[in-house]
Order: sequence, then structure tokens, then C-alpha cells
Amino acid sequence: MTSYRRRDVIKGALTAVTAAGFAPILSFEARSATKSVLNMQLGWLLSGNQLGEVCAKALGYYDAEGIELKFQPGGPNIDGVAVVAAGRFEVGQVSSSPSLMLAVSQDIPIKCFATGAQVHPYTFFSLEQKAVRQPQDLVGKKVGIQSTGVILLRALLAKNKIAEKDVTIIPIGADMAPLLTGQVDVVTGWLTNTTALKVLGDKRVDMRLWDSGVRLYALPYYATVDTLTNKPELLAKFLQATSKGWAFARGEPEKAVDFLVKEFPNLDRADELAAAKVMLQYAFSDATKTEGWGAMDPAVWQEQISLYAELGQFSKRVPKVEEVMTLDILKMTADTRVKLG
Repeated sequence: MTSYRRRDVIKGALTAVTAAGFAPILSFEARSATKSVLNMQLGWLLSGNQLGEVCAKALGYYDAEGIELKFQPGGPNIDGVAVVAAGRFEVGQVSSSPSLMLAVSQDIPIKCFATGAQVHPYTFFSLEQKAVRQPQDLVGKKVGIQSTGVILLRALLAKNKIAEKDVTIIPIGADMAPLLTGQVDVVTGWLTNTTALKVLGDKRVDMRLWDSGVRLYALPYYATVDTLTNKPELLAKFLQATSKGWAFARGEPEKAVDFLVKEFPNLDRADELAAAKVMLQYAFSDATKTEGWGAMDPAVWQEQISLYAELGQFSKRVPKVEEVMTLDILKMTADTRVKLG
């Protein structure tokens, strides 16, 4: 999301949903007798990233708040941010916080109101024989990386004052095989992708992006400025119920995964259980112990904005932190969101 204008994005999203057979109306209008329908637009296919939401749905936490939650899957041909910005769905979630910063910099009227993962699980993986344990170890290495991850590598290098010419970037897909065959010295991915990481075995060496000085949030929740202004109570109810769902998953991961594979039957239980145990380490932290699940820090957002501005990623303008995120819904739910670390 680097070159479109607000009007083009919203017009395009409205055209897309109309072509798909939907009326371009706010789904707040779709109500049952006692519940408000809340559609959650994802930036990916249905997956274990929605473990807490699935639990909250199965256990009746949304029902108790008067909400009927519906998942709207994303995918490679769906611009979820544009769909939410157009007013089709109320809430969205993207994989990483920079997507929202870049959208706002193009005057897309959305804001983040909570974050699902306190620390981003994006990681640089290597093997013992050419281990990369700290940023300086990247010098002279061949880094296999997806096109969408190149900016994260550039951010890491800039943060640690490493010249880009000192690292060889090799485009690869999601496969870890190039590391095993020696084509590259480093590959990247999420620590939560435990299925893909199996092939690297016990000789794997991890260097997290967060530990290398680039602090991004993962799985941020967002809504339009209009929704945040006019329907804050609905978002607060959604956040309260969702926090309880994630808390249940933390305490009962096996039961949580049972709910997950029942809701999304295409998922493999064993794979999702392994992934859930890792993901839950990122959903809860010292911050969530004191401030509640979903908490976030404006200072971390400002770090991200400043770093991306330094890298010239904002083609139109540099957004202000208060345009990108808001603590309003977190404050509304300060006493009702689960506090676990």
C-alpha cells in the first residue's frame, strides 16, 4: 500500500464488494433481534491467528456482549484495509503494524485501536555453521527473503548502522529449503510458523527483529475513524470479549485448538497446537499483565514511524502517531480486559 490515494482506494473497494454481489452498505445495518453483527476482515486466509476470537465465539463471550462475530477471510487478491476503509466491515486485522502506518500516510481513514501480539515474531533464521545471533553477523551473509520482507531487513540494517551493500539479498518464497541447501545463509519468517520451521531441526539459530532494535507490533486491530467516533461501544464490547477468548486459550491451549479446528476444519490439529503454544507467548507480556490484553505503547508506534520516514517509505506524507493509533478503546476497557502476563 504505497501509491494509491484515499479516493481511489475507497472507490475501488466499493466496486469490488458490489461486483461480488454485496450491497455497499455498512454491516451495522445487518442486525438480528438482539445482536449487532460485527464482521472482522482478515489480511490472510482463516488461520490460528484467530485462536482467541474462535474461543470467544465458541464460549459465548461475544453473545454475552450482544455481538454476532463473522470472520471475513483475506488472501492475495483481497485488500482488507481498502474494504474496511470503504465501510463494508467494521473491524480489520493486518499482520504487521507498518501496513497501517503506510495506509494512513496515504490519507486512508483508519486507526489501530489494539494489538494482538505484544512483540513481533518476525525472525531471521540461520544454522549453527553460519550463525546469525546479532545484527553485525549479517555482514557478508546471503539473506533469502520475500519481497514483502525486504523493507524489514532494510530497517534492521539502518537501525544497526550496517551498509546495505554489506549484505546480499536473494529473493525467495516461503520455503526454508534454500537455507538447508546452502543457497542462502539466512531465511526469514514468523516464529509462530512452526510447521515450516520443522525442517530446520535443532540446529536452528533465531534472531528476532524486535531484539535487533526494530520494534513492530503484530496482528494489530483497526477500524475506520468514523467507526471509532460513532460506534466506540461496539468496539469496546468486541475487545472485552476477545480478551477473554485469548485468556481462555492461554489457560487451555488444547481445548482452544479443538475449538479452532471445529471452526476452521481445513486446519491440522497437531500443527495448530504447536503454533498456538508459540503464539500465546506473543499475545501476553509484562505489559498485558499490568495494562491488559491488547495494550500498546504510543512510543513504539512513534519509533516505527520515525524509522520508516528515515527509510523514505512514506511517499505522500509522514503520518502523526495520533493519526495512526488511538488508546480510546483500550481506556474504555481498562477495567474489563483480562490482565495476564
